[in-house]
Amino acid sequence: MSPAPRQNLFLAGLAVLLASCILVVACGGGGGSGAASNGSAAGSGAAAGGGASGGSGVTPTPQPTPAPPAPGDLPAERAVLNPVTPTAWLPCSPEYFGGCDFEGLREIRYGTDGKWLIKRYLNSFPGWHCSAANFGSDPAPGETKRCEVANIMLTGTIAAPNVCYAGGMCPQIDLKAIPMGSDGFAELRVQPTTDLGTPSSDGVGAFRTICGFSHMAFDDPIVFPGKPGMSHLHAFFGNTGANAYSTAQTLAGSGNSTCAGGIANRSAYWVPALIDTVSHKPVVPSDPIWYYKTGYGGVKAADVRAMPAGLRMIAGDMKAKGAQDVANWSCRSSPEHFATIPNCAVGDNVQMSVRFPQCWDGVNLDSANHKSHMAYPTGSGCPATHPVALPEITLNVLYLVRTADAPLNWRLSSDDLSLPAGYSVHADWFDGWNPEIRDTWIKHCDQAAVDCHAYLLGDGRTLY
Repeated sequence: MSPAPRQNLFLAGLAVLLASCILVVACGGGGGSGAASNGSAAGSGAAAGGGASGGSGVTPTPQPTPAPPAPGDLPAERAVLNPVTPTAWLPCSPEYFGGCDFEGLREIRYGTDGKWLIKRYLNSFPGWHCSAANFGSDPAPGETKRCEVANIMLTGTIAAPNVCYAGGMCPQIDLKAIPMGSDGFAELRVQPTTDLGTPSSDGVGAFRTICGFSHMAFDDPIVFPGKPGMSHLHAFFGNTGANAYSTAQTLAGSGNSTCAGGIANRSAYWVPALIDTVSHKPVVPSDPIWYYKTGYGGVKAADVRAMPAGLRMIAGDMKAKGAQDVANWSCRSSPEHFATIPNCAVGDNVQMSVRFPQCWDGVNLDSANHKSHMAYPTGSGCPATHPVALPEITLNVLYLVRTADAPLNWRLSSDDLSLPAGYSVHADWFDGWNPEIRDTWIKHCDQAAVDCHAYLLGDGRTLY
């Protein structure tokens, strides 16, 4: 690159940096009122990535892939996460008498003056106690110990656009409060087990896994491939390297994973971030459960095929103005479903649920609107236009209620504030499964109509 363009790039980056320092809060949308949404075609009409068929018996049509920028020429608005060093510690629990209550990625230390063990935890959880059991050893045997929490949340700094999809009606977001998530696992985590699952009594095969919270970014590699900062704020799960430049190849071959099994599942999952409109802070999700099941909508378990490598899809509609058939909200303690975010009690969890289509057209890994290549079953199986039955993916993402009436102030980053909270619920999925692992649980769990509970592969192995 010649000196002049490099100088211009530097000045442009400096301008963005100064604007970010001045701006305290920014909307989680972008691209203006005419920009494409998660339920419509991207402005360029180009799909991200491609990939070969993975066990479906059908060769999909290769899709165009965005070219990432050259090293050193990354756009200034690309997400950059920076850990924050704790400056003070606050007592939060005596040893054995309860546990610390904390949200987000925190450093917790256990011990006494001068003798500490320090660990990072993402959200406190029921049963968490200040004890050697949670820290692995006793730093001061025979002495009275306590737990202390870092006085700040570990956060990331992300430059963001200052424009909303819905004409300036999106939730404001404190950019300094973007939470960091897990670093994930860099290894394949599979081990033997004697548990082979339970034969299903209703003909439904089921495989379940948990993929922890990975990171947040104003990126969407399906709707805005190669365009960082163009989407509303998303919470990502699974592949820790997922960003605007992700393709089928980069997801399958790189990045750690927050999923059980580690890099056995490098798929990327993302949903619009949930925002507290009082503090403007994103609410950190916890315990997201992902279901891959069969035997619904007239689709027989034995007819289900493996997802083709590189498949991507979107479920739900961010432009919805009412209840959606495939997405809803609930309190985890109750079976009742709602179209909007419910005011669950303290200690309960608000649950976001989204069900993906399971009938594939057998040709395309993506489509112009990111939905047409997939369809939902009709009740008597898959429609003729989409004849290849795949596992049905359903996600349940949980948000712990820590204070009374807190959910009354919660909004999705994609919500139009002129509409009730949560109408815009939707989710994205981009395949990154290890083909051998994927084919194993599909064969021994889904196709065999076996309930493999959580993590079981059905062949004498389990993810962990």
